Amino acid sequence: MTASAPPADEHQRRRDVPVGVAMVGMVAIAWWPAFTLGVWGEVFFDDILALWAASTAAFVFVLVERRPVGGRLARALVLLLPSVWLVLNFVVADDTTDMALAIVDLAAIAAVLLGIPFTLWVLVRVVWPDFATETRRRTKWLIALVVLGVAVTSFVLGLNQEHFLTCGDFDISGNSAPPGCTPGPAD
Repeated sequence: MTASAPPADEHQRRRDVPVGVAMVGMVAIAWWPAFTLGVWGEVFFDDILALWAASTAAFVFVLVERRPVGGRLARALVLLLPSVWLVLNFVVADDTTDMALAIVDLAAIAAVLLGIPFTLWVLVRVVWPDFATETRRRTKWLIALVVLGVAVTSFVLGLNQEHFLTCGDFDISGNSAPPGCTPGPAD
């Protein structure tokens, strides 16, 4: 008895599953920092430290992967952004000049705005090495646009949290109630 090949549409569906997994995974990681930025005006330390941990692991992987050195070094340098931010926080004292604090803030912004998407991209490439060659350009753009769209929507939802969440919702989830939250029936 010989096994027959799956129909062409089944083969395409199986090829699409990793794209969906990558898209959902990236969105699951990106939405919360965007939401907290909208609600509280900052990305929480645990999100930045999680980014630091993931980017450090990706940094080590990029350094040891078997690829030409030039491209690896550029990616490794971008993956160091969260570490640069962390080191700057140790080096720059709280009582330093406004310029030094501005540099730390810029490093934090760079770590978040560049670090999160780039780390996610590298992690997708680690888990799915053939992603770049097996995935069409428009599919990559679709993934990027969906992740960006969800992140922007999460940010806007955070800015407007008082329209659909109450102070109690934040309290019960273990978060502090943000300024301007709407008191609920029991608040």
